[in-house]
Amino acid sequence: MHWLLGFVFVMVMQMTPAAAEGWVASWATSMQGPYPTGNPSAQPDQRFAFPDPARGAREQTLRLVIRPSLWGRQVRFRLSNALGTRPLGIAAASVGLQLGGAALVPGTRQTLSFGGAPGVTIAAGAMAWSDPVTLGFVPAEPGLMQGRKLAVSLAVAGESGPMSWHAKAMQTSYVSPPGSGDATADDSETPFPFGTSSWFFLDGMEVMAPAGTPVIVCFGDSITDGTASTMNGDDRWPDVLQRRLFQRFGNSAAVINAGIGGNQVAGPASYTPEKPVPGGPSAGARLERDVLSLSGVTAFVWLEGINDFSRNGNASVETVSEGMRAAAARIRTKFPGIRLIGATVTSALASTSAAHGFPEQDAKRQALNAFIRDSGVFDSVVDFDTATRDPSTGQLRPEMVPDSTVGGPGDKLHPNRAGYQAMAGAIPLDLLMPGRR
Repeated sequence: MHWLLGFVFVMVMQMTPAAAEGWVASWATSMQGPYPTGNPSAQPDQRFAFPDPARGAREQTLRLVIRPSLWGRQVRFRLSNALGTRPLGIAAASVGLQLGGAALVPGTRQTLSFGGAPGVTIAAGAMAWSDPVTLGFVPAEPGLMQGRKLAVSLAVAGESGPMSWHAKAMQTSYVSPPGSGDATADDSETPFPFGTSSWFFLDGMEVMAPAGTPVIVCFGDSITDGTASTMNGDDRWPDVLQRRLFQRFGNSAAVINAGIGGNQVAGPASYTPEKPVPGGPSAGARLERDVLSLSGVTAFVWLEGINDFSRNGNASVETVSEGMRAAAARIRTKFPGIRLIGATVTSALASTSAAHGFPEQDAKRQALNAFIRDSGVFDSVVDFDTATRDPSTGQLRPEMVPDSTVGGPGDKLHPNRAGYQAMAGAIPLDLLMPGRR
């Protein structure tokens, strides 16, 4: 009788369909540029790695370090020539677990392919996905990999021309000398003498995960991008939020940072590789590439507007509000059931930045915060303003001002790691993971 029950149990297990899986965004960044247009932090001198920005990368290898927010064994990567002006040739590519610096953990490197070929040519303005690759070193319980970093190596064929990049990576990556060729199969750091605090060409990673895995996109400007946070410290507010989610729910949610330093909701009116601006395309112009094209997005947290009200932007509250309203409608159309969360804009009052800190800007900021709270455009609101503002002065709290990147005095615009920690702590996790315990 026992054997019969065991037989029935096995048959039932075999007949039960496995949980559906699909591609889920695990890491992404927002392309801007072309290099060197942008706002990097703690950037080493790039003249030796990229002597001529117009020629870009030349017969050399970039080893780009990223930290996945959701781990899985099967992954794929997106390469971008979104702001290039000529075809981008990638001769070879690989991925491995970072050991330290540009070195890989021995035995972890996997060769990437593109449609079965070792390389790919990406047209100007286009993007390309790698074929799926299995990371055999990822254990059955992938949560044990949390906090580890991957190194994605790209060998550029010929000259890339103007390079699509994300200026403010807040993460050191590595570059071989021009003309040095393909080093994607070298696990050592020897071929990579030059450092960069930016990402080039690589803008997305997805993992195969159970259907419905939450993906939270954090969208905004330099305060989301992480200005004044710790270089290589992963303490931007989206990073802290991701760790809070992991500590409570394990390896079951992804947090994507879609911030660009200097970005605006409504401006600039146009953005091209020939006429770039440091803050990148407007929120509306980059929404398709940076949000709507990602897989599995379930929540969207938007913190933006202070640059629109700077002396460089000088937009009206109505213009910014309507920009938010229009973007929210597009997001709901693409992702029905998504949770849209508005974040109140933090204070820049008395900032030492020439473009910020004046009373008229603060009045507009407060008016936009009223729109975020009361318009009904957002499903919920998180109050970053209250979490970071000193009620006695209206400025950033004093302990949140000193710069965590280079140890400077701070600018009273960008919170430091203490400020970012407070911001992430102000987000109720139930807003992002409804029904989860």
